[in-house]
Amino acid sequence: VIFRAVAVSYMDTVIGSIGGKVQQTIYWRGEKLMLAFLLDNKEQSGTAGTFDRLETLLGLEDFRRLFPVVHTDNGSEFADPDLFEFGIGGERRMKLFYCDPRHSEQKGEIEKNHEYIRYVLPSGTSFDELTQEKVDLMMNHINNTARPSLKGKTPAQLALQHFGKDTADKLGISVINADDICLKPELLK
Repeated sequence: VIFRAVAVSYMDTVIGSIGGKVQQTIYWRGEKLMLAFLLDNKEQSGTAGTFDRLETLLGLEDFRRLFPVVHTDNGSEFADPDLFEFGIGGERRMKLFYCDPRHSEQKGEIEKNHEYIRYVLPSGTSFDELTQEKVDLMMNHINNTARPSLKGKTPAQLALQHFGKDTADKLGISVINADDICLKPELLK
């Protein structure tokens, strides 16, 4: 497997109930793959901390291959680009770019992909009782849903192909049989 550099990924947050836990999402356009990380709140220390944990998990070289450029909105949870662009050792690890103010459509693919999360966790549902394990389960079901735009392949299949099995394993990406996919609230019960 040749680990190819990914051109652009997108970052956002999904809110459960106001003032509760949130999910930070990262989406790769080419693979249509999305990961979600459960955070206690929508503060910048949590969203930047996700990238610190990913750098530690992947190593700086693989981190740079997965995240050369990240595009996000102007939310306060992403306000200081240096917290994201410079890694745990102080080295530049990525470039962060922002949408124009009030133009979240500039990262419309991640917004559209959030619909999958809402199939399982309808708008207004509290995330406070979730665990990262449940979020990972949900994301694996989402990422194993075939997409017409991928010619019937799944984001998980493409992640294994493009990122390699070792990296996919580190990111918690696993393959689920199509007959076992559930995109309903019952998945997390």
